[in-house]
This record gives sequence, C-alpha cells and structure tokens, in this order.
Amino acid sequence: MPRNIVNVDEITIAEAKEFMEKSEGELSEFQRRAYEYAVKFAKMKGDSAKKLVEALVEKCSLSRKEAIQVVNCLPSTVEELRAILAVKGKMVTAEHLEDILSTIRETIREAEVSIQEK
Repeated sequence: MPRNIVNVDEITIAEAKEFMEKSEGELSEFQRRAYEYAVKFAKMKGDSAKKLVEALVEKCSLSRKEAIQVVNCLPSTVEELRAILAVKGKMVTAEHLEDILSTIRETIREAEVSIQEK
C-alpha cells in the first residue's frame, strides 16, 4: 500500500539517526540501511546539529540546505568548506569562510560543555 507524504523537512544525518532510534516497531530493509549509514556518518548529536544549522543560517547567512550540508560534513579547514559551498559558480570570500568555521567551532565547544555538565 502506498504511503502518503505528510511533511517534508530537510534534516541533518544526526537528526535522522535520532529520529530512526525513536521510531516504534521494526525498521524495514531500506530504513535499516539508512540507519546504519546515519550511525556511521553522524558526527554529532541531533540537538547539537540542529543548533548548529540554526546558528549557520542566522549568523552566517547560509541557506538551510547549505547549512545542513556543512553540518553533515563538519569541515575543519577553509579548503574543505570551500569545496562544500562552491556550487553553481558561487564565490565565497575567505573571510566569510573563516566566520563560518569559527561559528562551527564555537557551537561544537558549547555542545561539548553542555554534555560534560550533564
């Protein structure tokens, strides 16, 4: 029986992993493979990933899609970040890339502190 799509939201790999962990019942073959992929490639907890996406959209003027891609890859250098954002001939200044990397580092640092406090 076909399923009806009720809502489409773009989420990070980490959020997808947590969503699948909370789902009730057994996962289908496709869902199980998607879950295994998410376990292997999620680089942070879902709530931290969501906060980082919001920070990148607000502070760095990235689109939601770009921010999600950045969070999924978590680049650590300007070159890695440039490779992610260099789409459709869009040029991004080195200064803007540095701002994005500092936002990533700051948000990760805050996430690590809140995890240690719990």
